[in-house]
Amino acid sequence: MAISNFVKRIQDVMRNDSGVNGDAQRIEQIVWILFLKIYDAKEEAWELYDDNYTSIIPEGLKWRDWAVDRKDGEALTGDGLLDFVNNTLFPTLKNLEIDETTPMSQVIVRYAFEDANNYQKDGVLLRQVVNIIDEIDFTEYKERHEFGAIYESFLKDLQSAGNAGEFYTPRAVTDFMVKVVKPVLGDKIGDFACGTGGFLTSALNELDKQVGNSLENREIYNKSVYGIEKKALPHMLCVTNMLIHDIDDPNILHGNALEMDYKDMRKMEPFDVILMNPPYGGSEKDSVKSNFPTELRSSETADLFMNVIMYRLKKNGRCAVIIPDGFLFGTDNGKFNIKKKLFSEFNLHTVVRMPHSVFAPYTSIRTNILFFDNTEPTKETWFYRVDMPEGYKNFSKTRPMKLDHFNDALNWWENREEIEVDGFPKAKRYTIDEIIERSYNIDLCGFPHEEEVILEPMDLIQEYQEKRASLNAEIDHVLEQITSMLGGN
Repeated sequence: MAISNFVKRIQDVMRNDSGVNGDAQRIEQIVWILFLKIYDAKEEAWELYDDNYTSIIPEGLKWRDWAVDRKDGEALTGDGLLDFVNNTLFPTLKNLEIDETTPMSQVIVRYAFEDANNYQKDGVLLRQVVNIIDEIDFTEYKERHEFGAIYESFLKDLQSAGNAGEFYTPRAVTDFMVKVVKPVLGDKIGDFACGTGGFLTSALNELDKQVGNSLENREIYNKSVYGIEKKALPHMLCVTNMLIHDIDDPNILHGNALEMDYKDMRKMEPFDVILMNPPYGGSEKDSVKSNFPTELRSSETADLFMNVIMYRLKKNGRCAVIIPDGFLFGTDNGKFNIKKKLFSEFNLHTVVRMPHSVFAPYTSIRTNILFFDNTEPTKETWFYRVDMPEGYKNFSKTRPMKLDHFNDALNWWENREEIEVDGFPKAKRYTIDEIIERSYNIDLCGFPHEEEVILEPMDLIQEYQEKRASLNAEIDHVLEQITSMLGGN
């Protein structure tokens, strides 16, 4: 099947259905249908290799039972199809019985449908979409992997689908982080806010090169990655992504990694590699903040995820995490203590400052990549600024960031030296004493002011609030010192 126009064909059908409103709903509609098609192909393979395999999906509800149109006039369509999907298929899959003995390869079916919706109201158009998806042969390796590129276009579309864009990290960024961290077969790789699975698939692409023809290596590959995602749509997108990448038993949980007490996190199996772009700009409720020690509590979601990473990174493990500028310059109580713990217990060896608009149009806030390992306390930290490529004013959907834009950073990584451009440091090394002297304000090697961009109103408000909190904390610190010098009076 020629699948190059796959997305366009489905778009053309869905535009005529009054139930589908906007990109986010279109993607969610495609994905639950796609999930069932791919899962059925996987089950066919599992049945072939295991005579005792029993599906969690009841008879009559498998893709092969209702979705395949055998052109005999018996295929469900129109109101009959809508009634089946809305009143039989969805209620059953949402309430599948699972327990601690249910394998993850089956648990994911219920997870995938817990918060899924059928948006289409026209049963004839729904049948047309199902037929288009059924044309893809996921039992064929070549066609399945060719479809991987098409699937990536779904994920890119999320960037222009309202708030759903927060769950997609540009592939150039995930690939760069993986190239630097260098995961190896046998590493346990985690992402505790995995979104659509971009970091996990970048890591799997790297591991796949190491598998060869070994069945034992393939089994190790299959158990390499772990993810948690709080929201339904990206969770389903991620599980489907794992199946496409030949992870037969996707360990992708539907839940909130922050809703666990830090004492329990310490008891859990740690990770060799953590790759993350935690959500930022959010504010967590008190019940979530109370899962962390008092001195490490923060209202900012990204700060709390830094705590999770530090609790769950294995001794000698490596981490790469994307953090907004507010974490770098913030010196309020929570951020100060989180950074103090990071520098005193981990080796934060590199901070890469990224140019603006990498995540546009979802957010204009500047972001940074922190690279650290659990080997020893930090002695020195290198800062490196990735400038906007020549000829670019902004990144956009039509001109996204590419892996090539990190070439200078990759070359510098292996041959580090301090660099100055037009009087501004582009790459510079700072000792831990210099960082402590700055009260862990690590807003260093930033972008020249003439490159400053106008932020979206809500992003601007957030940045001002973070700067105000940082300044208040610095003022309080100075007042404490003066009071101490005056004998406490």
